[in-house]
Amino acid sequence: MAALDDLLNDLDERLAETDAALKAQHERPAPGRQPVHTVYVPADQFSAGLPARWGTEALALLDRHGSSPEAFGLPAEAVRAALPRVRVKLATEPIEDLRIDFEDGYGYRSDADEDADAQKAGQAVAALIGRERSPFTLGLRVKSMEARDRRRGVRTLDLLVKTLCQNLPDGPDLPPVLTNTFVVTLPKVSSVAQVEAMLSVVDAIEDANRLTAGTIGVELQIELPGAIQSPTGVATVANLVAAAGDRCAGVHYGTYDYSAACGVAAAFQALDHPVADHAKAVMLLAAVQAGVPAVDGSTNVMPAGSTAEVRAAWANHARLVRRSLERAYYQGWDMHPGHLVTRYLATYVFFRDALPAAAARLTTYLARSSGQAGVVDEPATARALATVVLRGLDCGALTEDEVPLDVVQLRRLSRPRS
Repeated sequence: MAALDDLLNDLDERLAETDAALKAQHERPAPGRQPVHTVYVPADQFSAGLPARWGTEALALLDRHGSSPEAFGLPAEAVRAALPRVRVKLATEPIEDLRIDFEDGYGYRSDADEDADAQKAGQAVAALIGRERSPFTLGLRVKSMEARDRRRGVRTLDLLVKTLCQNLPDGPDLPPVLTNTFVVTLPKVSSVAQVEAMLSVVDAIEDANRLTAGTIGVELQIELPGAIQSPTGVATVANLVAAAGDRCAGVHYGTYDYSAACGVAAAFQALDHPVADHAKAVMLLAAVQAGVPAVDGSTNVMPAGSTAEVRAAWANHARLVRRSLERAYYQGWDMHPGHLVTRYLATYVFFRDALPAAAARLTTYLARSSGQAGVVDEPATARALATVVLRGLDCGALTEDEVPLDVVQLRRLSRPRS
């Protein structure tokens, strides 16, 4: 039928742009391991020994205040099952992702002091590479691209990277442990122009230090209402992520700056406030379509003081971590060694709870693929089920011998369809 052929050819032409966009999305490389958290440490407190020290301090807090499985606000039996591997995690990889903070956690210092701290941080990062108990991703948060801060932020980034490269034992190129996992976080993003400006800075720094283009990733920290929605109603965060392009390593929610900018009273600023939920829902939509992580913020309630105070803070943190995981935020900020305890406990309990149902449903799904009958999930749900198991494996909540499925097959299943 010539008429039908003409119609189909016309459809191909009209939908060519949409087809190309979908093809690019479906052929996107499978995401690698995503950290379960990002630890922020003021730059003047950072050293190469910090990750190991935080692990030791977390274990000491656990020994001092965590004698009862009811101490964490999580189901006691689940805590008993997860706690031994949490102890192993704290002893071997206590911090998965580390950010050296030159912004709010550091404040304003003299130029001489910040120069010195940037250089010391670069030396410490170089010394940290390859050390036991080191994070698998790390970077720094610079000051914003606003007029007051941008010269200082750019200078700090330049000094730290230059010093890092000068102190690497094998020459100026970042080793594989850092390539594509060294990240600069840009706070208080408010415009595409600021994102583009940061990209030009990173390009220049890579070129000056003879680094492979694309070595340094850029995270966007969402702390202003205008970064979520413009005065005219446009969802601006998607434009910011698109502007960052292939360098975008994620979008992070800034709990307290964003809440304050929305007029939330200090006593009610929290990860679970309605303004936070709205912002993070919009962030998640932008992030998943771009294939980058959406990262939750922090709690300012620290597990310190008496046993009762520590346990109350742990229960609050575990609740918030669990809540974020249920809302597809698989990574969040931690600000204190004691947060590591409940970060891993709540995360491990979540993934261990998810395994039995995920394994059963995936087994049924794969059986259907082999021609067996049964009520099964859709392919998109199967991908989500495979991903939750893989996340549990990546962070140490699960081991391969606990997963009654072929892990290679799971990784293939988790990829976007081709």
